Parts: sequence; structure tokens; C-alpha cells
Amino acid sequence: MRQITVDTSTATVMVAKTPQPKVKDRRTGEIATDMETGAKLMTVDVMFAANEEVEILSITVPEPGISGELTMGTPVALTGLIARPWENDFNGQKRHGIAFRAVAVTSLVAAAANSTAA
Repeated sequence: MRQITVDTSTATVMVAKTPQPKVKDRRTGEIATDMETGAKLMTVDVMFAANEEVEILSITVPEPGISGELTMGTPVALTGLIARPWENDFNGQKRHGIAFRAVAVTSLVAAAANSTAA
């Protein structure tokens, strides 16, 4: 499936909703895991501001890729962000969208505190 690399170098990104486990099956409550590593997957909603536009993106990230305190409003860096178009049939209706996934979501507050302490 096609993946599109997302350039975050000029974007302002802040946490809109704290990380939550990604649910694979809502009926059973099963949590999604990374197919390659087996790591639990998390969903982090972020405010992504670039080119004078702001969107809320829901990003899937492996739990080990979440670092620092990610509370609402925390500025973050997104490592390895990709967009993947998807389409499926559900009860006879075609649905489509874009799924976002990152290797890591890192608090810039923690990074700033570490650089001033050094």
C-alpha cells in the first residue's frame, strides 16, 4: 500500500489528547499491536499547524515511541510521520480516509529542559 512521508519541519505540533491504547476490536476491547515488533500501539491526537492551516490528526505510534509527559498542549516532535490512504466496504458502504503513523512522538518540553540543564 502506498505511503506518503509527511514533512513536519515547518509545522507546529501540540498534543490535543493524551495517548490512548489503540483498540483493534471494539466488541472485545482487544488492543492493537505492531505486526513487526509486537509492541502495543497507541493513538495520540495532535494539533498540526502548517501553511496557515490547522488540523487535528490522530496518529498511531508504538508505545515505546512515546517519550516525555504528553499532556494537552505539550509541543511535540513527530519522527517518521507517514500518511497512508485507506478504503473499505462496511455494510455495503464504501468508506475511505487517511491513516497517520509515526515512529515516535517526543515532548519538546522535556528536550528543552534537558538542553538547558546541560
